[in-house]
Amino acid sequence: MILVTGGAGFIGSNFVIDWLAAGGEPVVNVDKLTYAGNLANLASLGADPRHRFVRADIGEQSAFDALLAEHRPRAIVNFAAESHVDRSIDGPGDFIETNITGTYTLLEAARAYWGALEDGAKASFRFLHVSTDEVYGSLGETDPGFTETTPYAPNSPYSASKAASDHLVRAYHHTYGLPVLTTNCSNNYGPYQFPEKLIPLMILNALEGKPLPVYGDGMQVRDWLYVGDHCTAIRTVLAKGRAGDVYNIGGNSEKRNLEVVHALCDTLGRLAPRAAGGYRDLITYVKDRPGHDRRYAIDATKIRTELGWTPTETFESGLERTVRWYLDNAAWVAEVRSGAYRQWIETNYAERAQA
Repeated sequence: MILVTGGAGFIGSNFVIDWLAAGGEPVVNVDKLTYAGNLANLASLGADPRHRFVRADIGEQSAFDALLAEHRPRAIVNFAAESHVDRSIDGPGDFIETNITGTYTLLEAARAYWGALEDGAKASFRFLHVSTDEVYGSLGETDPGFTETTPYAPNSPYSASKAASDHLVRAYHHTYGLPVLTTNCSNNYGPYQFPEKLIPLMILNALEGKPLPVYGDGMQVRDWLYVGDHCTAIRTVLAKGRAGDVYNIGGNSEKRNLEVVHALCDTLGRLAPRAAGGYRDLITYVKDRPGHDRRYAIDATKIRTELGWTPTETFESGLERTVRWYLDNAAWVAEVRSGAYRQWIETNYAERAQA
């Protein structure tokens, strides 16, 4: 079996569902259930005996010592992280605590467990750490994409905390021999994404006739990766990746933020037309966020050539699947849009008067 941390969040829950659907072995799924962790994400697993959920914090080493001793996983896949840049700007403390201290604590538990394994189990054990392309900083308009050897240059408290966690993972391999794998992915989108991120926020605002707030001039560029493709890539790295290595995962879909919003408006226009006017009429420009990186792009040559992975979804096909999912899952949307979530959205965007 494998142990997954952060498996009730957006990417983690998609991974657990995908893993079990693909016939993977049982999963012990550990999540703290902060605002972005949602057991409703896992409702489709029902009473699947291969899935066990445990509520715990990766910062509680004693809890993980006990879980590892009880279940004896062959791998740990670590998704647990605070991940929203705007929240990190408003309150960086949680990001330092979870992404740095939490990763350290989890690594210590993993090191103790791995060190006590017998030779065969010890040789096959893996600790896979899921990270982000934001650790590499920002690119110019014509710069080549980030590779696994691009120097780190994080520009937000979020990306700095993830960079620190990546360095800890690397250090535990080189210092202690812990067999680690690190993946750095581009912007994910798809089902179960918490509606503070760009794509779900725009979908839900559009359906309610609310403004679609675009930061600055909307010309920031991101590489978009459908979450199902990301899950397949992680499975591939876990199965075939070389211990100690880093693998960049990208969607081959660079888009400006304004292009993404336009594509969303047009997709919604086909699938759920407005009674009056078009969705693009709702676009508004708001004050940019501090230190907003201009461009990210992933060069995924290594994972393609060494492990044989490439994304299967285009941006257009993945976006349509995503919009359809949100249209078909109104009950999930209503549940996650709690008072606390609405209060944060109002605070964040109230400070960014229309430009």
